[in-house]
Amino acid sequence: MDQLLIEATSSTPKIYLDKESSKFEIIGKSFPEESRVFYSPVYVWLEEYAQNPNEETLFEFKMEYFNSSSSLIILEILNILDSIKKNGGKVTILWSHLTIDEDMLEAGEEYSELVSLPFEYKALEDFN
Repeated sequence: MDQLLIEATSSTPKIYLDKESSKFEIIGKSFPEESRVFYSPVYVWLEEYAQNPNEETLFEFKMEYFNSSSSLIILEILNILDSIKKNGGKVTILWSHLTIDEDMLEAGEEYSELVSLPFEYKALEDFN
């Protein structure tokens, strides 16, 4: 399975999904003009990955900001990951946020109530 790499722009996050190295991350800001179009390759990749996932999947969200349409997309991504767990896979969400950004921490906590996935929270001083 090929890796998926989408470089960050001023309005879209970096997305790196690689089954071989077990690296799954979305980093940055997400307020694309058309969220569904931007995230379409992510859905396709994750749906394929869900057919034959790694024994363990640690998926990291390291978001600085996301708008409401991206919020719905994040939930859909979490639902795909939740289906992997429901089919016997081990999936953990690492929700990284800036120490000073309590809103982003709360967003992660709200997502954790909507899916059956375990969430780990990591406070960072900066994203570098």
